[in-house]
Amino acid sequence: MRLGVVILPDMRWGDAREKWRRAEDLGFDHAWTYDHVVWDGLADSPWFGSVPTLAAAAIVSERIRLGTLVASPNFRHPVPFARELMTLDDISNGRITLGLGAGSKGSDSTLVEPGKVRPADRAERFAEFVGLLDGLLRGDDAAFDGHHYSVNRPGLRPGSVQSPRIPFAVAAANHRSMNVVARHAQLWITNGDRGHQGPPLPPADGAGVVSRQMELLDHACRRQGRDPATIDRLVLTGSRLDSGLRSAASFAELREIYEAVGVTDLVVHWPREDEPHAGDESILEQIV
Repeated sequence: MRLGVVILPDMRWGDAREKWRRAEDLGFDHAWTYDHVVWDGLADSPWFGSVPTLAAAAIVSERIRLGTLVASPNFRHPVPFARELMTLDDISNGRITLGLGAGSKGSDSTLVEPGKVRPADRAERFAEFVGLLDGLLRGDDAAFDGHHYSVNRPGLRPGSVQSPRIPFAVAAANHRSMNVVARHAQLWITNGDRGHQGPPLPPADGAGVVSRQMELLDHACRRQGRDPATIDRLVLTGSRLDSGLRSAASFAELREIYEAVGVTDLVVHWPREDEPHAGDESILEQIV
């Protein structure tokens, strides 16, 4: 099982730089940051852009994979975003993974073009968004005229470092979004049951939720004629799912439980001084 860490973009780079370096030095396989204009969890706090943050992280690291967890169509258009991603892939020498999600009903969905996309249309928009990014990052020059996007594709030159394109990690929890995973993704993302309220689920209960979601993914793959084993499975802990970061022993137990149900990648949040995700940074050395 690979281990990853989310580093929130809530600090000036002079302070954040060392966290990204440290993530690589500790031995994490991948490091991520959130992609929002405004994140409701820290709506009144400092917040920086994901793409410049990842570019800076790529410069101060050499091995660790880097990515968005996750980017959405709430405030992004696929054409300029594809150009930025191509540039990130070049700066990082092929270490970018693109995490994608349909977008929630939070501040990002109302800050830019409020009310333009109905909740019922969000899944359709997401499918178009991911499909367009897929083609653009593969160098497809064909024009596209869809329900949400009309694009005269310019073609990206020189294209992605990674072939045939940057790998996609797609967040999904229902049948429609699972179809997007089956068509386009190399990695599936979940952070548990989106309807869950209350404290994070303990490992056994969380693994049960993830197992049921993976059954939906397997069905979607079979509908698309794809082998489910070709898609890795990433679990993001710390919000709906317990992170296990109380001790090395509790994390080892959590890791074993998720690995047993077929999770390939487990991600925690870098502990902060305050909520959300408050904790002691020293635990990271113990778990890695």
